[in-house]
Amino acid sequence: MALGTILIAIFLLFLIRGVIIIRPYEKGLVVRLGRYRRTLEPGFNLIIPFIDAVIRVDMREQVINVNPQQVITKDNVSVLVDAVIYTKVIDPVKAEFAVANFELAATTLAQTTLRNLIGDKTLDDTLVARDALNTALRDTLDTVTHSWGVKVTRVELKRIDPPEDITKAMSKQMKAEREKRAAILEAEGIKQSHILTAEGEKQAAILKAEGEAEALRKVSEAAQKYFRERPEILKRLEVLKTALAKNTKFVIPGNSQLLNLLNLDKLEK
Repeated sequence: MALGTILIAIFLLFLIRGVIIIRPYEKGLVVRLGRYRRTLEPGFNLIIPFIDAVIRVDMREQVINVNPQQVITKDNVSVLVDAVIYTKVIDPVKAEFAVANFELAATTLAQTTLRNLIGDKTLDDTLVARDALNTALRDTLDTVTHSWGVKVTRVELKRIDPPEDITKAMSKQMKAEREKRAAILEAEGIKQSHILTAEGEKQAAILKAEGEAEALRKVSEAAQKYFRERPEILKRLEVLKTALAKNTKFVIPGNSQLLNLLNLDKLEK
């Protein structure tokens, strides 16, 4: 009875030690007697207890912080630089057995690469070429880490800090540039305002001149229309007045020009 209980206990122990559950974001590396045997996929797996050992490898993207370091630029300016590296394991076997400490190796490689990249650029180029530095650093790291079974997905330079005196000088320069742009914009605004005012005055003068010309044209037309025959009538009245001043009777032939002058030829008709 006691032996049967012991055997059952041993069987249960073997069963418990032989069941391995791999999480969805992991891969399991089975090492048997010091030698890699196979890779376990997520889920329920069985191994040989006390003989097989399982190494869990996290397949999720990881973040590695590169500690700040002083780097000398091409124009001999010391800048403080740090970065963040995003990595992802693509081959769990290489990631576990090809490199002893991947995080330390990647950090050291990033620092060395940053010194080389920034050392070939001036301070101004370094400050404006952040994206180019990120790309160059990622490509360099990815080339090396590929043999370690790890892919560098992204690299971001968190900061590139020049010395305090240069930072203050740059701040003053930026302030001067902003004031210069503001002055230029203000001058352009005043210029445009003067131009618009002059254009308005010019347009007003044109409209006024056109109005006066139109008024003169209408007066001229009215004079032509309403006063063209008045001088002729006035002349006829003056002749008639002179002829009848002494109530003298005159006999005027029918074909006389005087009838035309007095406009009496129409009365006979």
